[in-house]
Amino acid sequence: MKVVAFERSVQGTGASRRLRNSGKTPGIVYGSKDSALVIELDHNALFHALRKEAFHSSILDLEIGGKIQKVLLRDYQMHPFKPLVLHIDFQRVSATEKVHMRVPLHFTNADTSAAVKLQGAVISHIMTELEVYCLPADLPEFIDVDLAKIEVGHGIHAKDIALPKGVTLVMHVEQENPVLANARIPAVKTAEPTAAPAAPAAEAPKDKA
Repeated sequence: MKVVAFERSVQGTGASRRLRNSGKTPGIVYGSKDSALVIELDHNALFHALRKEAFHSSILDLEIGGKIQKVLLRDYQMHPFKPLVLHIDFQRVSATEKVHMRVPLHFTNADTSAAVKLQGAVISHIMTELEVYCLPADLPEFIDVDLAKIEVGHGIHAKDIALPKGVTLVMHVEQENPVLANARIPAVKTAEPTAAPAAPAAEAPKDKA
């Protein structure tokens, strides 16, 4: 995915405010042996790019002054209540250095599993992304989690899935082996019995004159 940016010469809070008012978003590119570079991007194009899943988990081609740099999206700040990107950070990557990256999970075949089809189980997605370690060229846009064989009362763990070639779990995920999804039978609420209407109280006998 390609991103076009321009080098920014003026910095500071006031300059960033004027930049945003003109429809631009300030940002920075850092990492590798090169010094950090402050940049500006077209806000609308950036805003729509951020809505795409691949923009968050892929190696991006960042074009600055006609030259392409390979980068990863590392951080961005949004306005508290406006649809406005306040700032964005990119990190340069090297083809020979592995990167840590959170990759989205795509859950498949839940509807065809025996747990759902035959037992009426409900699949809960416990995690939506997984942190992995790999070379930039091996970084997947997403990781498939096959739920076809999930069983009721059991979960799919991080170590249960087939990772793409060249991709490994980061150390803490390897050790913790978290649950990614589980299957359970939903509890059925029984209707509470309604109380029988109280019998009318017997009237006291009247005194005979």
